[in-house]
Amino acid sequence: MKSERLFRILGLVDDELVEEAVSASPAASKRRRIPRRMLGLAACLVLICGLGLWYRAGGQINASGGADGADPTAGSGGSGHSEGTVFMSYAGPVFPLTALEADFGLTAERTLTWDFAPGAYADGEPRQWGAQVTDRYVLANPSEEDVTVTALYPFAGSFYDLAQIRPAVSADGGEIKTELYAGPYAGGFASAYGAEDPDHDTLNLAHLTSWEQYQALLEGGGYLSQTLAEYPELDIPVTVYYFSDFEAPHEQYPAATQAITFTIDPEATEILSYGFNGMSWDEESGWRQYDYFVPDGVTREPETKALLVLGADIGNYVLQGYENGGCDAGEEIGGVSCTVARKETTLDEALDYLSQEYAAFYTRGWIPDHPNPFDTLSFEMYRGAAAELLVQYGALSNTPRDRYADGRLDDILYEVLIHQRVLYLQFSVTVPAGGSVTVDCTLWKEPSYDFHCSGSENAGLQGYDLVTRLGSSLDFTRQTAALENTEGIEIVRQNLGFDLENGVTSVELSTEEHYYLEVRVRE
Repeated sequence: MKSERLFRILGLVDDELVEEAVSASPAASKRRRIPRRMLGLAACLVLICGLGLWYRAGGQINASGGADGADPTAGSGGSGHSEGTVFMSYAGPVFPLTALEADFGLTAERTLTWDFAPGAYADGEPRQWGAQVTDRYVLANPSEEDVTVTALYPFAGSFYDLAQIRPAVSADGGEIKTELYAGPYAGGFASAYGAEDPDHDTLNLAHLTSWEQYQALLEGGGYLSQTLAEYPELDIPVTVYYFSDFEAPHEQYPAATQAITFTIDPEATEILSYGFNGMSWDEESGWRQYDYFVPDGVTREPETKALLVLGADIGNYVLQGYENGGCDAGEEIGGVSCTVARKETTLDEALDYLSQEYAAFYTRGWIPDHPNPFDTLSFEMYRGAAAELLVQYGALSNTPRDRYADGRLDDILYEVLIHQRVLYLQFSVTVPAGGSVTVDCTLWKEPSYDFHCSGSENAGLQGYDLVTRLGSSLDFTRQTAALENTEGIEIVRQNLGFDLENGVTSVELSTEEHYYLEVRVRE
């Protein structure tokens, strides 16, 4: 079993420790792996075939005017039971504020406002896409003593979009400094053949597609506990082979490739790689071959190449040049060389170095004036998320996923940037005795949508969700939803109760958990 093998490779041979790790993992089964060069084709076929599977569950528009004597722009929220569109790209709901403390004696009134004022493209052309959200909380303290709480504001997204989606927080109009915490990858995995069957393979990412999946993720508090926990320490001995000083006859062979070949005992050695383009292996004999296109100073490829050896060292190896990345017999060439440096270190130190290398490679040549995720994301969080993914689903996991089974650190260092996750802003707020504090969380919210090239009847539709209590410890006495600057949009489906034609742009919500709003840009 994978977990037991890794414990023995790493020297953790205490029988009770091994038994504990093995018993916590489902039985492993042998799987036939798809060559990496075929994965892109498989993913494209899944996308093309899968487009016909997306469907719409039509929700009824529930709009009602205000009661006699009430605000003429106010209405009553819908039941919350009607289901909205199942979008191809789901942006996640707006979550409610919460607090670390379980019982703090405060009450809360919440007003969430979507502002649909149009934006603009870089060339000044108007753009009606997304909404500015103001999520306002009036925290009241009926007690005779000041109450200080550690508040957490959750939001869905990825590190890649962090510069655009990170909320700003203020209290009574004054900006509050917040600390960012990032939850682990929130999605799952699916087969490259389209079947969501983990016994088949787990080569593809399966992002969250509904608010119910976020509900399952956050209920019980386990995800938040993981979010606030320390990142894993990887104080594991490794032997690293670094490759540098590359030479190749690129004039004659533009795709000149170098391969390193060796044999290992799979029960004693685990290999991680960085900067390599291909891998071939024989599971029974332990034969391994890793290859890379020799850097030419022109092609955008990481110039850092490294093999990380966990457990027994690889011993003797052979370096060979080839005409191209096929590395086929009969296509060997001369004139390909490099320098190989061997270093004994820890996985922590090696991952630190390679994370820095990848961040530098990723940002090199970045589009001017375009938000770079590393401008907002701290290196400690990025590197920690990579270690977390390696332990959660990679080579150090008790239940490794096929997507990361090749041990390619490049995949992990890239995909931690794009993985869906729930992030949290933590801040402290003090509510005086007998008084209140107004906390505003403002953020840009991109909508859920269907791809324009899909042929879906819902292409161009923008979907927005909110949840009223999910993951929150606050005692809500009232919740309201409102719209502003709606001239450029029309409501297609909802379960909130807005009625733009009759001026109903504010509705009080009931006790339901989920509300949705779907709009389209007016012609």
